[in-house]
Amino acid sequence: MEENRKDEYEKICLMCRRPESRAGRMLEMGNDVCICHECLQKAVDSMKFSGISYNDFMNFMPDFSKGNGNAPENGDGGSNPKDEAKQEIVEGGSGSGSPDDPEKKDGKGNKGNRQGGIPTIGMINLSDILGGMGMGVPRQQIRKKKDKEKKPVKELDINNIPAPHKIKASLDEYVIGQEHAKKVISVAVYNHYKRIAAGADDVEIEKSNMLMLGPTGCGKTYLVKTMARLLDVPLAMADATSLTEAGYIGDDIESVISRLLTAADNDVERAEQGIVFIDEIDKIAKKRNANQRDVSGEAVQQGMLKLLEGSEVEVPVGAASKNAMVPMVTVNTQNILFICGGAFPGLEDIVKERLNKQASVGFLADLKDKYDDDPNLLSKVTVEDLRTFGMIPEFIGRLPIIFSLETLTKEMLVRILKEPRNAILKQYQKLLALDEVQLDIDEGALEAIAEKALEKKTGARALRSILEEFMLDIMYEIPKDDNIGRVTITREYIEHTGGPVISLRNVAALPGSH
Repeated sequence: MEENRKDEYEKICLMCRRPESRAGRMLEMGNDVCICHECLQKAVDSMKFSGISYNDFMNFMPDFSKGNGNAPENGDGGSNPKDEAKQEIVEGGSGSGSPDDPEKKDGKGNKGNRQGGIPTIGMINLSDILGGMGMGVPRQQIRKKKDKEKKPVKELDINNIPAPHKIKASLDEYVIGQEHAKKVISVAVYNHYKRIAAGADDVEIEKSNMLMLGPTGCGKTYLVKTMARLLDVPLAMADATSLTEAGYIGDDIESVISRLLTAADNDVERAEQGIVFIDEIDKIAKKRNANQRDVSGEAVQQGMLKLLEGSEVEVPVGAASKNAMVPMVTVNTQNILFICGGAFPGLEDIVKERLNKQASVGFLADLKDKYDDDPNLLSKVTVEDLRTFGMIPEFIGRLPIIFSLETLTKEMLVRILKEPRNAILKQYQKLLALDEVQLDIDEGALEAIAEKALEKKTGARALRSILEEFMLDIMYEIPKDDNIGRVTITREYIEHTGGPVISLRNVAALPGSH
């Protein structure tokens, strides 16, 4: 059992502390002590044995992994105490031997041995030496798990790419509503991977990068995560708020590709077919104050132009920033699909100003507050509105597909609570089912939760926080009584005018207090 556990991890050199993946094959000295060949070479050089090369020394070294530091004899892994007594370290020309003795003296008075005249060296237990010096030998030299075998990369086949209607049908199981957004993203992803599978031809197909607009909590991030999981492609999610211009504190723009490479297990070919989702893209809008250098706004947009268009970028492997100690690899972003999303607060006012300006003159002019109650005002956004918001034209031009997500209504929030495959209500039902308790919730309670979520104005994120508040007492009290078989959440419990209905096993339902 112990040996199997050790095989899963890398060995670390006792001297230089490098893992096996960097230092190469290790020499096991027993008691979890390992030394790499480079450190062993330095040790041999420091001894300055005359006439002993490194290769001869390595041939003479016994197999420490089979014993406690002594050379095995007669084919077994143990050592003979009588043979240990015969071992000695020869210094100078002392010693005697018969001419017939195989270990006879050479011309310098030193004893020879059977292995080409190499002086006999008494093997010393490294653990005893380090223990006597007050340096405890670390029992656990194992730190990092060995890399598992990489999964074979599935080559894209145009016949295996799901059709847009199949992609949307899969998204319908997880995402409620947003029919237009799901249709747009399904067609864009399908065309993108058809473009990769088709390869270079007479007609070159451009990338279909996307820009998603929508209020917070409407499902932008969840939509992309679900789609990447269904297609089984690498997905990297980055936050535009941490990106800065090269040379300033923060993440470089290339760190987005480095995260994608990490998601693809450092497989460049697989990473070049992945998806990059950059959230909070509205935070890199051009700042209105031009008195200071805009290192996290317009400069980031300009730096991202080459990534969106398609170019070869050098990114570090296994690190977030470039430095001399990290190897670099070149990634081509030509076939990487970029999806940008943001809430764009304040963009509605720009749209309303444009719409009111168009119909604000004459007897048939619209009222100025006509669009104040429009929940889906972002669906009327134009490229000119985005330029007014602070996005540069070159950046918008590299995101040809622009669409918006709907604001969640009360009916949509009720469906989100119970219909998706991993709905929040289903999660709590499964948790209580582990305690053999059935959880039910009335339609009135669902509507009351949705109404409270609308008041918070944080979208679907508010549903979880509201349920956590009301499920706290239930999850705390249920394990106390094994006789409870069912709990029903009512509207009165949500509105703090009553409690949940608790049903005992094989007993009629009785109203209970929380």
